[in-house]
Amino acid sequence: MFLAAGAMIGWIYGEPLLGFLVAAFLALIWQVRQMLYFNRALNTGDFDKFRYGEGIWPQMFARFNYEHERGSRYKKLHRQVLKEIRNSTNAMPDGAVIIDDDNEIVLCNRAAKALAGLKRKKDRGQRVENILRDPEITRLLDANDATLTVDIPSPVTDNGWLNCRVVPYGVDQKLLLLRDVTERIELNRMRRDFVANASHELRSPLTVISGYLDSMAEDKQVVSTWTQPVKRMREQAKRMTHIVAELLELSRLEGAGHASIEKTVDIAPLLASARKAFAGQAGVADISVEVESAAQLRGNAGEIDSVVTNLLSNAIRHTPADGKITLAWRSGSDGADLIVADTGEGIAEEHIPRLTERFFRVDRGRAREDGGVGLGLAIVKHVLGRHEAELRIESELGAGSVFCCHFPPQRVDAEPPAPLASGGQN
Repeated sequence: MFLAAGAMIGWIYGEPLLGFLVAAFLALIWQVRQMLYFNRALNTGDFDKFRYGEGIWPQMFARFNYEHERGSRYKKLHRQVLKEIRNSTNAMPDGAVIIDDDNEIVLCNRAAKALAGLKRKKDRGQRVENILRDPEITRLLDANDATLTVDIPSPVTDNGWLNCRVVPYGVDQKLLLLRDVTERIELNRMRRDFVANASHELRSPLTVISGYLDSMAEDKQVVSTWTQPVKRMREQAKRMTHIVAELLELSRLEGAGHASIEKTVDIAPLLASARKAFAGQAGVADISVEVESAAQLRGNAGEIDSVVTNLLSNAIRHTPADGKITLAWRSGSDGADLIVADTGEGIAEEHIPRLTERFFRVDRGRAREDGGVGLGLAIVKHVLGRHEAELRIESELGAGSVFCCHFPPQRVDAEPPAPLASGGQN
């Protein structure tokens, strides 16, 4: 309307176009002036000039005021939710540290400060492995595995221990959970020391008892009625000596670190020696050896030999004489596998997760008869742990079992597989 009025005045004076342009120029100046006033109002919060009236500016004010009030409500709600989250995380007994993709600290709760000495403001933006300086933390962050946990010494408490786990959290973020496990570590240490000390104390009297029983068994003056009881006592004394030896070995393995990688172990002779020790005995299934790789293993030869012996003994106990047991050694780009497979009775699926627990036996009555005490697979588990390996078990009732010891590439001497002329050894 303002432009039309300008054109009309210009038409009266014979210059309608000039009148239109002057009106447009004046309208532009007025709009710029209003824009400057609106900008000043944004800075000062005084919108009295725009609350009422006509035109676009009151509408702009109304829209701005609506969005501003809605933003204020959302902001208040966000602060309230953030406060509740902070209060709930601060109430947690476990430490929680939010880190980004670069492992830099975004936020931590009060427990993280108490357990790990983290400071919410000071340590924000710092890489968490630069504060919790432990190789296990670096391995945990690099693994990106929510099921993996590591125990590290507490950075704030002498003789304290923290259990650490990393789980996905939000977009491009992770949550580092810290839990005080000092009591568990101390209990495990006390248990380990007790077992070791008790085993040491038992070994001496068992040696004396076994000596006297051996003498009685060889003494011709012992009445015949004692022959069978003495034989039975010798068997039980031998069994107890074996249990004590395994308990001592377990205690040693639990307190040891990773096995050295400086020495290599040739697996083929170990498998052949294990087969020779058991093959041909009464009631023992057919044992075959399949060596498909010339690669060698980096580690402790004696401990790897105990792995083979324990797994083979276990297979023999649970495989009938007409069955078959296979010892195999294979390697590839992802590491190497030491495999003991049998066609025996198999294991129920619900028992498989507990097989490496000490003293766990699926059939306790039968284990007493054949000499098994449930420590062999526990020893295997700890030996493999010292060699950064894992035990994978596959089994089905009535169809046999496969025990696969998988060693990582850093534990395998990088030699190309050497095919054998016969394809294996029987």
